[in-house]
Amino acid sequence: MSHEYFNPVRSIYGAGALSSLPKLVGERRALLVTFPEAHMLGLVGRILGLLGDRLDGVIDDIRPNPDVAELHAQYEAFWHTQRDVEVIVAVGGGSAIDTAKALMVGTESGRFDDLVTALASGKPFVPARVKTLIAVPTTAGTGSEVTPWATLWDRGRQLKHSLHLKETWPTVALIDPELMLSLPAPVTLQSGLDALSHALESIWNVNANPVSDTFAVAAVHEILDALPRLIERPGDLALRGRMALAALKAGMAFSNTRTALAHSISYEMTLRYGLPHGIACSFPLPMVLERAIGRRTDRDGVLERALGRLDDAPRRLAAFIESLGVKTRFADYGVSDEQAQQMIAHALTGPRGRNFIGAGC
Repeated sequence: MSHEYFNPVRSIYGAGALSSLPKLVGERRALLVTFPEAHMLGLVGRILGLLGDRLDGVIDDIRPNPDVAELHAQYEAFWHTQRDVEVIVAVGGGSAIDTAKALMVGTESGRFDDLVTALASGKPFVPARVKTLIAVPTTAGTGSEVTPWATLWDRGRQLKHSLHLKETWPTVALIDPELMLSLPAPVTLQSGLDALSHALESIWNVNANPVSDTFAVAAVHEILDALPRLIERPGDLALRGRMALAALKAGMAFSNTRTALAHSISYEMTLRYGLPHGIACSFPLPMVLERAIGRRTDRDGVLERALGRLDDAPRRLAAFIESLGVKTRFADYGVSDEQAQQMIAHALTGPRGRNFIGAGC
């Protein structure tokens, strides 16, 4: 049986890696997309110092989980006033990088509604214009810097759109753990659990391959060891580096497999119950693991490499997550048993749910 693994993103990793940004941008004009606190943290000033007059503008009001209502004005202003920008530099968590992915693909008209309509219809969308993306994550978890996917939320209609084009792969992922030192404890925890979910979801996945398995197993081992230590010592650069590398490996794993059932459940938990993404996709992991064990011998073998013996692996995984202060039962989030079963059944029919090895059972 043959397998294929593909990831076109050039990854640059290490403390101080941000200093390579001027060389990566070259003489091109750049736009910075980042989060509001980036000014206070000095990030905007640092990037301005690195790029000088090559930095043509800054979008610095990116909020968690970008909504189409917010993106509409940003997108149209960008494509109507800054068409000469060649490179988008996204600095932040998944929301900043996802926003940049939406901005980087221009519709023929320059109207954002045309992009949303294409995503909602499921019809192929070929951008009329494309910008280069350099993704600089400030969290260790999203994996968006090495994947082509972006999640766009429509809370008014209770919908989630997934943007995924061959043009939305970042060109460069610039991973500098020094940028993660100021990350608040809740975001450190949520992003770390998101990375754990990415790694495990890529294992109990119909699209898994030996290369994605190698990245996933390594990521699980590192996260289980490093994340609790980092929660205790958030200023430890070495631990920040370990988690940044683990998140990168998890991203490399699911860049080829996509996510599966836990993420499919998470979308409704975020939309209906307001759970942060990292919590929403990680709290069901023990339950999904229990469903995954025994489905396929080859997947059991990889899960055993990642988690050890499988007879009590769901219990141990739940104990790990709960030791970090995250509950692992639906009831803990106000979801009844009946509602949970309906949610799981619905999640299994979604695109991510169908990636789960037990989806057809």
